[in-house]
Amino acid sequence: MVRISNLELVKKLKENARISYVELAKYFGVSETAIRKRIRKLENEGVIIRYTVDVDPKKIGFAASALIGIDIKPEKYIKTIETLKKMKEVVSLCSSSGDHMLLLEYWFKDLKELSQFIKNLEKMDGITRVCPSIINEKIKC
Repeated sequence: MVRISNLELVKKLKENARISYVELAKYFGVSETAIRKRIRKLENEGVIIRYTVDVDPKKIGFAASALIGIDIKPEKYIKTIETLKKMKEVVSLCSSSGDHMLLLEYWFKDLKELSQFIKNLEKMDGITRVCPSIINEKIKC
């Protein structure tokens, strides 16, 4: 009996979320039914939360992307998160225990747009520091 780990299966799905159950079954040497049941179980347990795509922002008209670290007054933390979650410009938003309280990813059409976005963040009530880093190249996603 072939035994595959959840980690191996998840890694394979992260490489290509559109891979078919048949291809996965061949790769792991198990039945398609076994793969289907395992994936359904991982979904039901909340291990697999959603399926997504990785996008090259340059190919859809954005000059580049930036990761922006943000520090916030503790009493404004929740309100700031709610405001940032609603902003269409924000691609992803993460809480952090590192150098910054929040990290967000932003795609911009040009440096002027990035500069204006940073200025707008700095004006937001409760934000104490904004530290942008332009992404030169994604090495691994």
